[in-house]
Amino acid sequence: MAPTLQQAYRRRWWMACTAVVENLFFSAVLLGWSSLLIMLKHEGFYSYVCTGKNDTNDSITTDFHPSCVEQEEMLNLGFTIGSFLLSAATLPLGILMDRFGPRPLRLVGSASFAVSCALMALAAYNPPVLSPLIFLGLSLNGFGGICLTFTSLTLPNMFGNLRSTFMALMIGSYASSAVTFPGVKLIYDTGVSFITIMLVWSSLACLIFLNCLINWPKESFPAPEEASFTKKIKLSSLALDHRVTGDRFYMHVKVVGKRLSQKAPHLDGSKEEHYPSIQDLHNEAMASSQAAGPIPFRRSVCSPIFLWSLITMGMTQLRIIFYMAAMNKMLEFQVTGGNVSLKNEAEETVSFYSSIFGVMQLLCLLTCPFIGYVMDWRIKDCIDGPGNMDTAEKTRNVVKGKPPKIRYRKIQKLTNAIRAFVITNLLLVGFGITCLINNLPLQYVTFIFHTVVRGFFHSACGGLYAAVYPSRHFGTLTGLQSMISAVFALLQQPLFMAVVGPLHGDPFWVNLALLIFSVVGFLLPCYLYYFRHKVLQDEAAKEGPLDQTNGTPVKHQDGAAANGLLSSSSTTA
Repeated sequence: MAPTLQQAYRRRWWMACTAVVENLFFSAVLLGWSSLLIMLKHEGFYSYVCTGKNDTNDSITTDFHPSCVEQEEMLNLGFTIGSFLLSAATLPLGILMDRFGPRPLRLVGSASFAVSCALMALAAYNPPVLSPLIFLGLSLNGFGGICLTFTSLTLPNMFGNLRSTFMALMIGSYASSAVTFPGVKLIYDTGVSFITIMLVWSSLACLIFLNCLINWPKESFPAPEEASFTKKIKLSSLALDHRVTGDRFYMHVKVVGKRLSQKAPHLDGSKEEHYPSIQDLHNEAMASSQAAGPIPFRRSVCSPIFLWSLITMGMTQLRIIFYMAAMNKMLEFQVTGGNVSLKNEAEETVSFYSSIFGVMQLLCLLTCPFIGYVMDWRIKDCIDGPGNMDTAEKTRNVVKGKPPKIRYRKIQKLTNAIRAFVITNLLLVGFGITCLINNLPLQYVTFIFHTVVRGFFHSACGGLYAAVYPSRHFGTLTGLQSMISAVFALLQQPLFMAVVGPLHGDPFWVNLALLIFSVVGFLLPCYLYYFRHKVLQDEAAKEGPLDQTNGTPVKHQDGAAANGLLSSSSTTA
């Protein structure tokens, strides 16, 4: 029942549009935690831990369920577990996706999300007894959401030079899914029961399962620069008309093309022309492919670029997740100024700002394509890009005016990644500064910074991995990075407990420490700049004589490889 890769390629626009919608409403919805927390407290989840308490931290919600710090800590623990799975599950998912493709994982993810909503609805029938089910529901919600998000990241391979832009769009829809729970809360406030909302949501998740069953192929989507893309998609219809098919047919096409493109040498000055045989060219092609060899996964993992990205992404993930977990407490402190007697009066203001924060998550969908555009800047003008191998000849024919700049894919992708991470880190520092200022209207700016950064840093990292590493390593590397970032993000639980405990709700010192820590994020673009400079020096040493027309090297990069990869030696620099 699964379609072939060629059929999926023809349906790629439908798959991309539905993937954006599915990510928006079913992926990382747990990131809208501030609104879900209010609904869970109103439904009375873990309200029994507040029974009999008379301390000043107790309050009464609008529907007369007691609320206290202990209840918030228990519910926040559920969010910590769910958000941890939202990131940590990417490592096994990456390994499985590299091996089995995205289809089975997407089916499992949609089923997990449907079950999670059903469990939350079941727990709401009798919260005093079934409250622990919320932990399992939130865990399955995070796991199902990341399955949908992670599998959609392979889909942009079907869009050629716009791959980074479409990847940013997928990540933008993932980041914007935090708007879902604030939207659900608006429906909840109109009088629709929590149980009904969860059951309807569970039913809608079944449609994702059906869509994947019909439209997603069993095979992984190859990158446009890879030979498998040409063999499986571009040459498939032609190959079916010949008795020579598959890898043999593709090799035959390559060898014939190379033979026709060669200039005929003369022997001993005679006019007779000699062409190498098909067998000679075939053997030469096989020898060159065996000599190059695949880059081992260990070399990719141990490369400095990947190690620096782990530090940067872990720090950013902790900063973003902590704000989501503690935002209601931060807003409450700004309203009350630490006066616990005003806690009940602050609830309406906090609820209003939480709704505004949720609506602003849609900015991710609008701003993420910008960082994708930064990552794709001038890529199509590179002379070693797919379909652009004749660009060098065209540029050499320009004799008037300033000679055009020759661009190579791996140099341009490194340049674009540097710009993307610099922009992201500047926004992250701005976000940390506004968090320190105790001004309630200024928090609108904080919301904007938070929303944009959350979309940008995932898109920039995904684009960097796609530019530097082989596509067969993309899933595992992204999963490993997400898992390590999730371990960093676990620190948000003790930080949250410090804010509500010893600091009495004042988040200033925690925010100041995180702001100082966020400066570490600039080390990655600094290293990328150094690495780019070293690659330029290495390539300059390999270049041949300059072209007499415009003074630029005419030799193509020796290190240019499929998928914009750096060579095996370059990635370890």
